[in-house]
Amino acid sequence: MRSGNPSLKKEAFEKFDTVGSGQTMTIQGTVNKTLILMLLLLVTFVYSWNQFVSNPGSVLPLILIGAIGGLIVALITIFVPKVSPFTAPLYALLEGLFLGAISAQYEAQYGGIVFQAVLLTMGVLFSLLFAYKSGFIKVTQNFRMGVVAATGAIFLVYVFSFIGSFFGFNIPHLHEATPIGIAISVVIVIIAALNLVLDFDYIENASAGRVPKYFEWYGAFGLLITLVWLYLEILRLLSKLRSR
Repeated sequence: MRSGNPSLKKEAFEKFDTVGSGQTMTIQGTVNKTLILMLLLLVTFVYSWNQFVSNPGSVLPLILIGAIGGLIVALITIFVPKVSPFTAPLYALLEGLFLGAISAQYEAQYGGIVFQAVLLTMGVLFSLLFAYKSGFIKVTQNFRMGVVAATGAIFLVYVFSFIGSFFGFNIPHLHEATPIGIAISVVIVIIAALNLVLDFDYIENASAGRVPKYFEWYGAFGLLITLVWLYLEILRLLSKLRSR
């Protein structure tokens, strides 16, 4: 089994021995931890948003701290899952700084877009959770391989685009509001959404595998990574549609 989310890999769960009852990861515990992380993200999101409203020029440090700090903390968490009870909340706080400032910038240009993006993100989350729990979506090996391959391809395209920007090269349509550019964003949103299904599957498998209790934080952290990505991609898609 594999997940498109780098934090939720087979190796992350299976290299640990099972532990006694009362000390293991549960689905409910993971849900509770996810809610805590989202609340922490919301706190710094609101702070960063208000900073932009009061002084737009002051948010660049918050964006850099949130983006770079969040990446560093995420990598630490991925390589050392045992520290996730401490690093997952820190990651949520850092991502809130980044998302709040970025979202405020989008909102200033396209009024109401953030509310729409949040509603769509939550709608996708609960719709796919219902589809997964109802058995409408089966997580087969081919399904996993397809989502992982597509996610990897998107990652490589973004890396290539980022490097190319330093040399004046841009991938055609990727960041443009052309019909092809909108279609590309739609595909990326779909792939990001399907990663949620893999996240649900891995959290369920980990809970059934009786892994240590701290993996509730690790599972919530992995789910938050996907939600942040999905929200940003929906925000980008809406901005392309609104700009036309």
